[in-house]
Amino acid sequence: IARQLPPMFRALSWTLRGLHCSSIPLSTRMFSERADKSRSLADKVAVITGSTKGIGFAIARHLAQNGAHVVICSRKQWNVDQAVATLQKEGLSVTGTVCHVGKAEDRDRLVAKALEHHKGIDFLVCVAGVNPLVGSTLGASEQVWDKILGVNVKAPALLLGQLLPHMENRGGGSVVLVSSVAAYMPISKLGVYNTSKTALLGLCKSLAVELAPKGIRVNSIVPGIIKTDFIQMEKTLSYTPSDLNKIYGLQRLGEPEDCAGIVSFLCSSDASYITGENITVAGYSPKL
Repeated sequence: IARQLPPMFRALSWTLRGLHCSSIPLSTRMFSERADKSRSLADKVAVITGSTKGIGFAIARHLAQNGAHVVICSRKQWNVDQAVATLQKEGLSVTGTVCHVGKAEDRDRLVAKALEHHKGIDFLVCVAGVNPLVGSTLGASEQVWDKILGVNVKAPALLLGQLLPHMENRGGGSVVLVSSVAAYMPISKLGVYNTSKTALLGLCKSLAVELAPKGIRVNSIVPGIIKTDFIQMEKTLSYTPSDLNKIYGLQRLGEPEDCAGIVSFLCSSDASYITGENITVAGYSPKL
C-alpha cells in the first residue's frame, strides 16, 4: 500500500512503521533521552566562586546534578564545609576550599584545589561579589571603588586568566559571569555596585570575542531581585519587596534556582553556538 502513496506520504509511512516496529518501546526511549539530558555535563569540571549560599549554591547543585564535578568556594571555612557536606549527602561530586577572590593567594589556592582533584577545568562561573555599600557614587572613597571593582570585575578576569590554559587543554569550555539587573536599572544609593555590574556586561562581550578562537564561550546572566541575603538590603533602600513585586511581570521575586537552570544550559553543548550574550533572568520587567 505504501508504494501506491505519493513520495512524501510514502516516506512518512515508512517512518511511522519504523517507530511502530522498533524493538525499544517509545516510553523507554523517552526515559533514556531524559536520563541522558540529566547527565549532560557528565565528567566536566566546574569552578564556581561565591557558591556556598544563594545563587552560587543553587548553580553548584544544578551543575552537579547534571553530572559535573564541582569545586565550590567561599571566604569562610564553615560555609564551605556546610555546603560540601550538604551536596555530598545528595550523592553529588563536590569539593571546596576557602577563597576570597580579591586575594591573589586565595585564587592560587582555588586553582590548585581544582587541579588536585581533576585533570582540567571546563567551566568557570563567577558569582562572588562584594555586598553593596550604601552611599552616593561621587561620595564613595577610593578604597570603596577599589574594593568593589576589584572583587566584582577584576577578580573574575584574573581568575579566568589562571584557568585559561587548563580550559584550553580540555579543548574549550564555558564561562558565565553573574551580573545584576542593577546594570540596567540602577539602584538608588548603590552607585559603585551598579557600575561594577555594568562593567561585567562589557567584560563578557570583550572576553567572548577574545576567547572564541580558543573554543571558549563567555556569557553572563543578569538576575533580577533574587531571594538571597542581598534582598535584606532592600529594607534600607527606597524599594521594598512589595514594590519590587510590582516591577516584575511574573509578580514574584526570583529564586536562586531560577538562575541555576540557565547557567547549566549555557555550560552544556546545547548552548555551543551562544557566546557574548547578557541574558536577563528577571521575570520580565517593562522597565528593562
